[in-house]
Amino acid sequence: MSPACGKIAVVLFNLGGPDGPADVRPFLQNLFGDPAIIAAPAFIRRPLAALVARLRETSAKANYAVMGGGSPLLAHTTDQAVALENILSDQLPQAWVKAFVAMRYWHPYTREAAAAVVRFCPDQIVLLSLYPQFSTTTTASSLAAWREAYRGPGQSRAVCCWYDNDGLIEAHAARIRDTWDAAGRPKVRLLFSAHGLPRGIASSGDPYQWQVEATCAGVAARLGGGWDWQVCYQSRVGPMKWLEPSTPDAIRAAAADGLGVLIDPIAFVCEHIETLVELDRDYAAFAKAANAPVYLRAPAVGTHPAFIDGLADVVRRALERSDVAPAGEGCPAALGRCGRRLARATP
Repeated sequence: MSPACGKIAVVLFNLGGPDGPADVRPFLQNLFGDPAIIAAPAFIRRPLAALVARLRETSAKANYAVMGGGSPLLAHTTDQAVALENILSDQLPQAWVKAFVAMRYWHPYTREAAAAVVRFCPDQIVLLSLYPQFSTTTTASSLAAWREAYRGPGQSRAVCCWYDNDGLIEAHAARIRDTWDAAGRPKVRLLFSAHGLPRGIASSGDPYQWQVEATCAGVAARLGGGWDWQVCYQSRVGPMKWLEPSTPDAIRAAAADGLGVLIDPIAFVCEHIETLVELDRDYAAFAKAANAPVYLRAPAVGTHPAFIDGLADVVRRALERSDVAPAGEGCPAALGRCGRRLARATP
């Protein structure tokens, strides 16, 4: 039977987020309890995660209160799942396609999604992380949780990264153009803001930084010449050295050059606390204090038609193989901790 026939389960991985104030501390404890986040033995990691969650609970609750008390990530991810399921159903008329959402640190947990997939009893499974750029701290962690949780039928294949997907590139470019046009095309520096990563992880062969920069270069090329642009990193926590420049430093530098800024959340495909609070509130206030003449923020790609088309293309291509592989070009050989190489090294 062709892999494009029968029952196809598409599992979309994402971070997850608390539904309400009471969920904030356990969500944070789940996040920092992940060995991919804090690489320490369990007897150290678990109490440390509990301590970090307790210390950060009050400030995190205040941030989530800006969004009504909880995260909108599940609702947005569900919208993407429905849109993807609909377009794949049209493109694969001989198949029954169903999309499932698997969150890493809150409901629906990976184990809950795995149980739902077992009940669906698929012939084929495509595992697709909604982190376009692979990191051992995100996609690798989600895939490991899936391998531990799933004990059901179906031939599986995983997409480890899709940072150069044409639909992703086009959707970001469209969001940027629309935001700039709506503001009257002011003089700005385009800042591609990605979630940060500790330098120790980035220098270990993790491909995240390389892939982020490749995505940004692709979007800039799609926009065409004349754009002043830069890659920067947000959401730094703790005393470790993180990837630079930070987004606040990039905003400050643009303001010093007499430029406004247009922020594009290059590593986020859904609106979440990092966009709705950190970018829209905190960094907007920072830009005002730095005397930046303009502060604009492009929306996350969400359910932009080009983006959903791109995801559908990623799924269709994945159905043609049966392993862990990138949707596009993959990484240089020097980046030894990419998804494909890690999968080959996993017993």
